[in-house]
Amino acid sequence: MKQAIAVLCLVMLLITGCQAEPQPAESSATVSVSQETAEVSEAQPADSGEESLVESEAVQEGMAHREEESASQTDARVEELLQSMTLEEKVGQMFFARFPGSSAPEYAQQYHLGGYVLFGVDFEGYTEEEVRSRIDACQQASRIPMLMGVDEEGGTVTRVSDYFRETPFLSPRDVYAQGGYALIESDTREKCELLKSLHLNVNLAPVCDLAGDPSDFMYDRSFSGDPQEAAEFARITIETMAQEQVGAALKHFPGYGNNVDTHTGIAIDEREKETFYENDFIPFEAGIAAGAGSVLVSHNIVNCFDSEYPASLSAEVHRVLREDLGFDGVIMTDDLAMGAILDYCGEVNAAVLAVEAGNDLLISTEFADQYASVLSAVQEGRITEERIDESVRRILRFKAELGLL
Repeated sequence: MKQAIAVLCLVMLLITGCQAEPQPAESSATVSVSQETAEVSEAQPADSGEESLVESEAVQEGMAHREEESASQTDARVEELLQSMTLEEKVGQMFFARFPGSSAPEYAQQYHLGGYVLFGVDFEGYTEEEVRSRIDACQQASRIPMLMGVDEEGGTVTRVSDYFRETPFLSPRDVYAQGGYALIESDTREKCELLKSLHLNVNLAPVCDLAGDPSDFMYDRSFSGDPQEAAEFARITIETMAQEQVGAALKHFPGYGNNVDTHTGIAIDEREKETFYENDFIPFEAGIAAGAGSVLVSHNIVNCFDSEYPASLSAEVHRVLREDLGFDGVIMTDDLAMGAILDYCGEVNAAVLAVEAGNDLLISTEFADQYASVLSAVQEGRITEERIDESVRRILRFKAELGLL
């Protein structure tokens, strides 16, 4: 009996001993470290904040340095490529030609085209793989990677999503009504993903025109009649497209207003300059500040800037865009096959006038004849090769920003 009691006491003693040792050394160390940390924090609060600020500034300076270095490398690459090009190649780079179907690779090589713009007919009846194959064939035929563009605005202009999405993209106005600017951002990103899946790299969007009256021709394509709302739309769209490395084109500079459709004839804008600077320019300025790679100019005759030439052919309108708005990227014409241009001066002559006005890229259907007319104008001395070089530098830089070079 005594032996049993002794054993029981021994077991209880062992159990009590195990519970009495909850790792005292660790607890002691933890308390010591905590107290020491607290003392250090209380002793040097200002120094810690200053160190964080210094580190933050150093990071920002490092990022800025890397950006400058990257820009310098891009400029060097662009200049090297430019110097290797013939005059024929340089002139060809200025044409953003309408996609000519099965002949596209051949023409891309023959005319050294800067890019192709595709329309609904180029997607209808084709599979995604067939579209990619057609585009890739053009890229393989071209010494310099090509811009492959499309109008995928949403709403009434949906060249791609009509065929390769369950439902076409809604207009930005309708997207905003459903989900505000957050949905604008995700909608823009989805457009970019769709285009990239087909090997397209430029979306001729966003529309920056202001239209508040449902009777305006541009109402269904515009985001808002309010300049600040449209500016925020432009900023979000451009920043998102830049993240996705899809080229953008702010359009239709200097602002379409309530003018008629220039696809069918000439539109004359009678508004005062103040209207443009205080309203229409605001979305374009926001898009430019956000890093837009290109601006597309309309064919409207805007009397307050130039009563003789359509905006797309006006040196004064281009001066305003370069100097007053500070844009140093690619300026492109609207399609030179549109009625407003054909009625005004004919498509072939328009190409030379467009270059003289200051355009870098010419969107054109009759690109073979226009290419010949611009090349002749340079060879005859009407346009200098230095003027061509200015445009080609911007085009190559645009391509570099899209990761094409």
